[in-house]
Amino acid sequence: MEIKSETNRFYIEENDILVGEVGITKIDDSIISIDHTFVNEDYRGQGLAKKLLDAALEYAELNDLKIVPVCSYAKATFKSTPEIQHFLTKNYQELLGGEK
Repeated sequence: MEIKSETNRFYIEENDILVGEVGITKIDDSIISIDHTFVNEDYRGQGLAKKLLDAALEYAELNDLKIVPVCSYAKATFKSTPEIQHFLTKNYQELLGGEK
């Protein structure tokens, strides 16, 4: 399944059905927030939320952006995955005990 992007989201559609999406909001020129993660219940358990989050991380890396996780999925993933915590704003890194 192909991940598509448009302003403020990365998403997957299949046969005109929204399979999943990650919503982002630009906070300023150097920070975005990940506001929500959604996967249609018919497609859950396939790792699609992680693939969508990875697309947002790639976008952040390409644009030298830091991230504020707002949705529960993004927060949990950042907390359990130390190797991606460098994407977080400094205050979130400190909350998770990461870089200072």
